[in-house]
Amino acid sequence: MLAIVLAPLLLAAALCLLPEALNLQHRLATNFAPGSQNISYTSPISYTPADSADATAKPPPLQEPQPYAPWVFNVLNQLVGLLASLVTLIVLSSLKRTQAGLREPSIVGEAIAVYRDASKLLLGFIWVTFLQFVLPDTTSFLVGLSSGSALNVLIYFGLLLMIVVSALVYAWLYFSQYALIFDGKRSFHALLFSRDLMRKRFFKVATRIAVFVAFWWGYTSLAGVAFFVVSRLLGPVGAVTGFLSTTIFLVDLCVIAVNFAIASLVIAASLRLYQDLRERQVAERGDSAAQAAMQVTAQLPQVAL
Repeated sequence: MLAIVLAPLLLAAALCLLPEALNLQHRLATNFAPGSQNISYTSPISYTPADSADATAKPPPLQEPQPYAPWVFNVLNQLVGLLASLVTLIVLSSLKRTQAGLREPSIVGEAIAVYRDASKLLLGFIWVTFLQFVLPDTTSFLVGLSSGSALNVLIYFGLLLMIVVSALVYAWLYFSQYALIFDGKRSFHALLFSRDLMRKRFFKVATRIAVFVAFWWGYTSLAGVAFFVVSRLLGPVGAVTGFLSTTIFLVDLCVIAVNFAIASLVIAASLRLYQDLRERQVAERGDSAAQAAMQVTAQLPQVAL
């Protein structure tokens, strides 16, 4: 069911990454084209300083233009990030219908119902996601901006402190999207609800979140490395056989499919953790209410007869 539901997002993400992959393959095909690399031998007897001056004066060869400009796949990469964020919304909407026992007669009808339910929460989901990641994204931007430049000690420790605070905030607000979809908490209420779930058990839950993130990041990195290696191996073959675009698109599609599958697994595990925390919170509140109701009452005053 999840495979059918995520198929439109998978296809769209693969098409967005295709131009950048084709640019890479174009460079590889150009380098491996016949006659692109020439080896010549110059006799030391006929070598003169004038020849060296002529060789130095020759302008460098112009770089061959790429099929797609860099700004094209920069914009498309941002779109891929948006599609990857929507995977969480679609998967959670599908799991919510499954847990509620809702199911359309056909698979296509169920997929349409999932997207219909998700569209009702789309704006709220985007806003909660923005609030959740505004500090981590700002920190990543500042770290990337300062990379490669000399930093004084104060700025270095300031960036280090921002990284630590961003990690803590990410853990505190990890369940904001789940609170929106499963409990109807919107805007800042979803953030506060996630914080309340983490209270008194922060480090235990944060450790599990770190395991989820490491698992997700590790498989995503492996998929990216596999894509790079396969691209370099199939680049010359695709250029010779004429099936370059088809080959790269299929490889790209497989990589995105693996990423979405791992993301779905992590989201489902996080949902189970969220529901366990919510049940514990309800149980703790019930125990507190029961203890308050069973408080010892004051002794009745004695009345003299």
